[in-house]
Amino acid sequence: MSMPKGMKHENGYATVGLNGKGYREISEIMTAQGHKMNHASARNYFMRAMVKLAKPMEAITGRPAEEIAANARFQTAIADLMQDAKSNVDI
Repeated sequence: MSMPKGMKHENGYATVGLNGKGYREISEIMTAQGHKMNHASARNYFMRAMVKLAKPMEAITGRPAEEIAANARFQTAIADLMQDAKSNVDI
């Protein structure tokens, strides 16, 4: 399903960085590994995870977790946190 005509997001869309992958790339990798998946399913799994991460913010902001999770700035902040955590881990 495409975006409704005239749909505008206040903060734009989150994009993948240099090391990230898009939904289509993720779905191709998953399918190659034997888990049949299309790009819409990859996006749905991602958004469900973002909603779970946004749930605690719901009480603080008074906005629904789904709205927070769809925000490009929230997604970028989560990606930055994960990147920082990854760089601080000694293996």
